[in-house]
Amino acid sequence: MSSALVGDRPTPASASAPAAPAPARRTRLLALPEVRWAALATAAFLLAFPLDLAGAPAWAWGPLYAVCYAAGGWEPAVAGIQALRERSLDVDLLMVVAALGAAAIGQFLDGGLLIVIFAVSGALEALATRRTADSVRGLLDLAPAMALRLTEKGGEERVAADALRIGDTVLVRPGERLPADGAVLDGSSEVDQATITGEPLPVAKEAGDEVFAGTLNGTGALRVRVGRDPSDSVIARIVAMVEEASETKAPTQLFIEKVEQRYSVGVVVATLALFGVPLALGAEFTETLLRAMTFMIVASPCAVVLATMPPLLSAIANAGRHGVLVKSAVVMERLGAVTKVALDKTGTLTEGAPRVTDIRTLPGTDLTEDDVLALAAAAEHPSEHPLARAVVAAARGRGLPVESARDFAAAPGRGVRAVVAGRVVQVGSPARLLDDAGSYEAVAGDDADSYKAVAGDDALTTVLVMVDGAPAALLHLTDLPRPGAAEAVAGLRELTCSAPVLLTGDTPHAAARLAEETGIEDVRAGLLPQDKVAAVREWEARGERVLVVGDGVNDAPALAAAHSGIAMGRSGSDLTLETADAVVVRDELATVPAVVALSRRARRVVKQNLVIASVCIGALVIWDLAGHLPLPLGVAGHEGSTILVGLNGLRLLRRSAWRQ
Repeated sequence: MSSALVGDRPTPASASAPAAPAPARRTRLLALPEVRWAALATAAFLLAFPLDLAGAPAWAWGPLYAVCYAAGGWEPAVAGIQALRERSLDVDLLMVVAALGAAAIGQFLDGGLLIVIFAVSGALEALATRRTADSVRGLLDLAPAMALRLTEKGGEERVAADALRIGDTVLVRPGERLPADGAVLDGSSEVDQATITGEPLPVAKEAGDEVFAGTLNGTGALRVRVGRDPSDSVIARIVAMVEEASETKAPTQLFIEKVEQRYSVGVVVATLALFGVPLALGAEFTETLLRAMTFMIVASPCAVVLATMPPLLSAIANAGRHGVLVKSAVVMERLGAVTKVALDKTGTLTEGAPRVTDIRTLPGTDLTEDDVLALAAAAEHPSEHPLARAVVAAARGRGLPVESARDFAAAPGRGVRAVVAGRVVQVGSPARLLDDAGSYEAVAGDDADSYKAVAGDDALTTVLVMVDGAPAALLHLTDLPRPGAAEAVAGLRELTCSAPVLLTGDTPHAAARLAEETGIEDVRAGLLPQDKVAAVREWEARGERVLVVGDGVNDAPALAAAHSGIAMGRSGSDLTLETADAVVVRDELATVPAVVALSRRARRVVKQNLVIASVCIGALVIWDLAGHLPLPLGVAGHEGSTILVGLNGLRLLRRSAWRQ
């Protein structure tokens, strides 16, 4: 971890881009055919529904229901027919047939509701798929499209980044992103490589150090020898891993969908038998058809669908009210099944920004802690480096004035120098600054060993402050745990009956220090994105259902590969937010165990509803088969069971259902 401070860095044009205006977002939304058809079906249903209930003539609401059935039902019907050709019967086709059967006996409202439910569900799935694909493509923009290659004759040429070959030498100017993985040949700078390793601070780079494509160079110029083909860079492999994990991740289904094949086949066979057998024995056509349609209505999975959806949707709404965006009902059900949790460090368990935690004045100085901090903050104020911002914030937190500095200068990998109130102030790496001022023993006396130990602790960033050429104090900075991090870890351990694991690209010392503070025992540090994916797949191969919680681009492959993934919203990258199954919008870590617990309660309510729905459907079916079930009574019983399970599911909207 670097301990030097650098000055202002130009921000590359590609580092940020304005958000798309609302009309553009709506245009992209409506570009999906599934969304357009679902919107048309829903609009037609909402127009027909009040007219039907108000007793308007059939010519007023009939065409609207027809539009609803056609717009929302043609795609699942086509998909169902294609499945039939492959000798498979899915619930989509059964729902369309049930909707048409309901319409055939005058129950247009029931059929329209089924059509709308399935059309909206398909649109949401298509939208999620499109947004994830767009984010994966956007990740490629992290690596620049062009590179400045140095020729053998000492010249320069602008070439496409994907045209670089192993052994080429490129020049990376201050503020530019690196075009390829490789090693520094010449120059010194600090590189922000959080997108790859997750380290919270820029890392000092000089000759011989490894660098990665897509990372952001600081104030120094670097000559880099390309070490990997652009198609094999770490950032390219992240893209490939996210795409592969998204495609190969086992398709998850709601609980009821696990038995849809048998249920669908059973209902179809029973309906055909109930219609065909009596006809073959000479029964009257209209009465037989009415009885078969009554059977299909009472046996249709309306109550079963609503047994599943209201609890999960209510849980989603409750979670959203508390700052957790759960992207679908499938995700809400799946979160409650996790058995192991893996947590990222920087930006997830920690705040993602360093803070001054300790100030140690050195022997021989007459300055107080406040004096040193005020001088350091004034010298650092012109810099935009994360450590500089932390020093300035510490001074302001103590109510100290931050004076103006003059003659500001920054040296990459070394620190800053400025004149404050007539005094020359230097702030930067102890090792580099002491090259000029002398050894630790010369400046720290009997306390040299303790200062060495602290300055050499990778869990802390140590900054030396020198005033008029004499060492004055050591500032210790670290990335502090988020409020409630230890409690969240304990809550996840209690829920899963398994100790959470820390997966981080940061140094072992920094990871171990955080693990001790938060109560984590299993620590895996120094990991690249592919290492995190390997760990997740190792656990899942042993039968674990892993929940990964992260925030950076380097976490996206693991989030995609895991059984479930949660992203921290404020600090998360676009790719991470799209890849994750749920997003903690307010960055409150305590909501992670809370939403897992809420999911488990939702799963219990779903099972209760399935029992209620099964009993009601079973009773109505037996009545229809063993006796004569009047159609109005069958519809009333069917709708009554639907309302009952719906109300039971709505219990999860109550505030008491959310318990952190």
